[in-house]
Amino acid sequence: MINEQIRDKEVRLIGENGEQLGIMSAKDALKLAREAELDLVKIAPTAKPPVCKIIDYGKFRYEQARREKEAKKKQKVTDVKEIRLSPNIDDNDLNTKANQARKFLTKGDKVKVALRFRGREMAHTTSSKVILDNFYSKLEDIAVIDKPVKLEGRNMIMFLSEKR
Repeated sequence: MINEQIRDKEVRLIGENGEQLGIMSAKDALKLAREAELDLVKIAPTAKPPVCKIIDYGKFRYEQARREKEAKKKQKVTDVKEIRLSPNIDDNDLNTKANQARKFLTKGDKVKVALRFRGREMAHTTSSKVILDNFYSKLEDIAVIDKPVKLEGRNMIMFLSEKR
């Protein structure tokens, strides 16, 4: 809230240089802000009494946006990459998929391994768990299981992430 939007009877006022000006009515605080040709901004609305500061509101918003942008830059976004397998996959194909998953994991992404069943393959879901175990054994040195093997509909899913 800024200037006339502040409807509190009393506020704790902080000057433009950060000095405490004490507790006063909102009207007096607004008057002081007008004299300094700045804005009265409520910075701690939950405090008793609320804390207001005399600052240039446009500059304050610009600084705030810049800080948020800087914080966003430092965040590490992890993607979830999906590797799809089928129950009758050959060893060489499994090795190729494992190498692809290895690349994803070393980049810092998580890997969702989905074993997809089609048609009559659904009858052999229990024996197909071995394929996912075999896939994990190829990546054991750099990967750890986030979520263990689980059957969801026509897919058997497992999540892997890089070892810390």
